[in-house]
Amino acid sequence: MPKTDKSTIQMIMARKKEILKAWLEAQYDSKSIRLDLINKGELATQSEDFLDAFVDAIKTENLTDISAPEYKYVVQMLGDISRSRTRQGFSPSETAMYVFSLKDTLLHFLQDAFSDKPEELNKEVLRFSKLLDSLGLLTFEAYTHSREDVIQRQQEEILELSTPVIRIWKGVLSVPLIGTLDSARTQTIMESLLQQIVATESSVAILDISGVPAVDTLVAQHLLKTVSAARLMGAECIISGIRPEIAQTMVNLGVDINVKTKATLGEALKEAFSRIGLRVVRSEAAPERS
Repeated sequence: MPKTDKSTIQMIMARKKEILKAWLEAQYDSKSIRLDLINKGELATQSEDFLDAFVDAIKTENLTDISAPEYKYVVQMLGDISRSRTRQGFSPSETAMYVFSLKDTLLHFLQDAFSDKPEELNKEVLRFSKLLDSLGLLTFEAYTHSREDVIQRQQEEILELSTPVIRIWKGVLSVPLIGTLDSARTQTIMESLLQQIVATESSVAILDISGVPAVDTLVAQHLLKTVSAARLMGAECIISGIRPEIAQTMVNLGVDINVKTKATLGEALKEAFSRIGLRVVRSEAAPERS
């Protein structure tokens, strides 16, 4: 493994404070800095800690293998910084520029140190450029993975919010379904419903599909899975919101749901109340429909 000139390491160690100051100034002046997302104090502390770790790593004269043990803390810090900046709202390029601005700063100091040794300057510039490019790429990859994690969590939260299990009455639950049903969403519905059946000791659950745009064989299978799981927990399901076009589609597909269905949520509620021993009656003060 080719090693760098010891005098280069010594120069960086001796001028570390100057390098830090120049690096911070470069970051403050950069268009990629977002002082609305991170303050100067936090940036200064973060940069000083990273530069300390970076200098400790290059003391070994290894400027090629960032997977080596000496770069463990450097890589860990870059991962933490990338994840933090993902949450703060930085873009991928803004995050990567954190390392690339250090590269520009170091190259300036190398030019100053080797101004009278062009051959040595070219060698050191090439070595440090490759090293910092590798770290910059690592930062970009860490940002991407962090962003994917954030998106996945948001999707899971949206799934949970889009499938609320509502307690209508003691012993009666309702799950209003809106949008397309797929395997992932059905699993979320099933888990939420079963948890609430246990928590509320409910015996009836209404699955209202008024907001489901279409029901095909796959959607029907998802509904049946949910119904079967609820039955295993001791609760019966009622499916409401069966529109004429959905009923016709299901007949044409030959789908046998084998569960009580109602055209409207109101009718499903009456059925649910009946199953728990209650009866819906009209109040004497209520006006009759014309």
